[in-house]
Amino acid sequence: MTEYLLEMKNVTKKFPGVVALNNVNLSLKKGEILGVCGENGAGKSTLMKILSGTYEHGTYEGKLYYNGEEIKLTNISVAQQYGIEMIYQEINMVLGCSIAENLFLGNLPGKGNKVDFKQLYNDTEKTLKYLNIDAKPTDKVSNLNSGQMQMIALMRAYVKNPKILVLDEPTSALTNSEVDQLMDILKELKSKGVSCIYISHKLEEIYRICDRVLVLRDGHVVGCHDINDIDEQTLIEEMVGRKVENLYPKVQVDIGDEIFRVEDLVVPHHTIKGKNIVDHISFGVRRGEILGIGGLVGAGRSEILGGIFGQLTNGVKKRVFIEGKECNINSPVDAIKAGIGYVTEERKLNGLVMLLSIRDNTYLASLDELPTKGPFIDDKQENMRTLEIFNQLSIKAPSIHTIVNKLSGGNQQKVILAKWLIKNMKILFIDEPTKGVDVGARAEIYTLLGQLVKNGISIVMVSSDLPELMALSDRVIVISNGRLTGEFSKPNITEEAVMRAAIK
Repeated sequence: MTEYLLEMKNVTKKFPGVVALNNVNLSLKKGEILGVCGENGAGKSTLMKILSGTYEHGTYEGKLYYNGEEIKLTNISVAQQYGIEMIYQEINMVLGCSIAENLFLGNLPGKGNKVDFKQLYNDTEKTLKYLNIDAKPTDKVSNLNSGQMQMIALMRAYVKNPKILVLDEPTSALTNSEVDQLMDILKELKSKGVSCIYISHKLEEIYRICDRVLVLRDGHVVGCHDINDIDEQTLIEEMVGRKVENLYPKVQVDIGDEIFRVEDLVVPHHTIKGKNIVDHISFGVRRGEILGIGGLVGAGRSEILGGIFGQLTNGVKKRVFIEGKECNINSPVDAIKAGIGYVTEERKLNGLVMLLSIRDNTYLASLDELPTKGPFIDDKQENMRTLEIFNQLSIKAPSIHTIVNKLSGGNQQKVILAKWLIKNMKILFIDEPTKGVDVGARAEIYTLLGQLVKNGISIVMVSSDLPELMALSDRVIVISNGRLTGEFSKPNITEEAVMRAAIK
């Protein structure tokens, strides 16, 4: 009998002009948690789409084996018949349906065509209690936050009794307590003989939960190690193919006078009447300063940015001052005119038009400033300016005409930054700047942020990554339950101080 539950042998997947996977081998033991690491674009997602049946047998070279026997995964359903379940990074919920319906989607209890709603709701209630989610089984899943939805997606796979569970960046939207809960669930599954493939950019999680780690770079396997046989620095070097001396490069800048201030910001809760998710908050930012906003998921951090920027409008109250002058900001158009840019957390939903090119996305916020020649857009000038920014940001793509959905997460984030560099912003709001971005691209993005503040731009940054928040910020304000509960300047920005304020 084979030692491995699953094997992928000599797998090669090609797209027009690109070899996404080149002769890749992967093996997975029963009850093993295998970490998969690599930069964005290394081939991780392609590999998992083959394993999940998304890329059907025949569209790639190589063979897959289950318990030593060759299998042909012609679609997702066939993969599920072998007990292979996939949990994606992007939220995968039917938002118009209830929590119970989403939890047991494709697996509803009952006989024939009749659903046993009593069992459905009882089982869902037990799951919600287990996850410490304060909700009813009949509530719309859209009422949950992104972290809670991700935990429901995990349990949806769990109740199907999987043999192999594939998790793609599963903690990107989770709180620390939810991460702990996820780790406990994975340990429980492991004890039952379930095998897991754990894809993550967060190396602390890889070391915390995985038995082995497989490293991909540019479509090749560059290493596979027992987790105790490789240190973090060596792992990073294998991932990026070079030494990364400083994971958090910070440019030292002479910080100027206050350039931005918001007074008495109120953002009503979107579902609970009479409750404010941002409750009378005031703060200022100085020229060339990076102001970090810390706090737990759901504290109101993103809503602060959305409320100021005019993205959230229903019942929002505030006074905004830029360079000492009060500005009426009632919409994103007003904010942009006032000199504020906004890199949202969900770049695919709110930051980019995924089917447009790099060039077209770069000018999304500057359509009224497109270079013209007479009554026509000057394509030559537009291309030249985009190419200048493209090279400045070291965006990895064949050309400025590449469609952005073909780019890695890190390069998509650079395109959003390019959109605001074109606009010459005074203040940049950025929400979770490195969410879903690999180690190598993170360092590049940090360097870009340093260049922006060096040029006099002020940055307001929301980050759930405490080391990132502490390393990059000149000052940190902490939000808890919609209130400002702490403010710290270097060298007094510590993890303990931030967390104490976050749980007030």
